[in-house]
Amino acid sequence: MFEWLKANLATVLISAALVAVITAIIVGMAKRKKKGGGGSCGCAECPMRGACHGGKKQ
Repeated sequence: MFEWLKANLATVLISAALVAVITAIIVGMAKRKKKGGGGSCGCAECPMRGACHGGKKQ
């Protein structure tokens, strides 16, 4: 067991770091979505602001 871990330590550490980064991104997206910030810049600046969220179609 320890020999395998020793031989693959770099792979295990890099994989763990990637999982942590992906988890942080997903958690951040979920928090932003829950808070109501679905878009990156908000509806006021969106060129499609009249077409989504039940707005009038132009």
